Amino acid sequence: MLLEDRLKDYRLILSSASPRRQNFFKGMGFDFVLDIRPVNEVYSDSLKEEEITNYLAKLKATPFDDLKKKDILVTSDTIVWFQGKPLEKAADRDEAIAMLSALSGNYHEVITSICITTTTQQLVMHDKVKVWFDTLSQEQIAYYIDTHKPYDKAGSYGIQEWLGYVAVPRIEGSFFTVMGLPTHLVYKGLSEIVQGKSD
Repeated sequence: MLLEDRLKDYRLILSSASPRRQNFFKGMGFDFVLDIRPVNEVYSDSLKEEEITNYLAKLKATPFDDLKKKDILVTSDTIVWFQGKPLEKAADRDEAIAMLSALSGNYHEVITSICITTTTQQLVMHDKVKVWFDTLSQEQIAYYIDTHKPYDKAGSYGIQEWLGYVAVPRIEGSFFTVMGLPTHLVYKGLSEIVQGKSD
């Protein structure tokens, strides 16, 4: 039986305000409900790379202390990791310009973690992708930021937007992970959870 059919016995909950993640769930054929509960996304400076995204994806599940037996919750987090530091969402235009100026002509990693939670289980998985940028002019950076306002995106860019079309010659890994959700891991993780419940 396909996962999509198995999930009909459950209430699949996506906790994400990202329209991209919501569209991915639709694209995978999932029936789901949105339930977004705010958390204070603070983590220790001692955490590195996927330790950060794993921690935050789990943290986003903590407000859901009222899950029912047939509920499956999916939370996630994405960062850009560059030269030993995380780049998250830019607070303002100047910060976005600084981020893209640093990424220009370099490669970075995009790390996305997912956390799948039920009343009896919690599964955390992550994916890591290398992304290369061509050298960007300040004019290009300003144009992209002013046109697309990427303040809701880690690293201040969306690979599916203008910048991705013109300045990303290569990626090593899943395109969807760079967009904010490793869909192959979501499918794998949900399959494991449902299979475990059915055994």
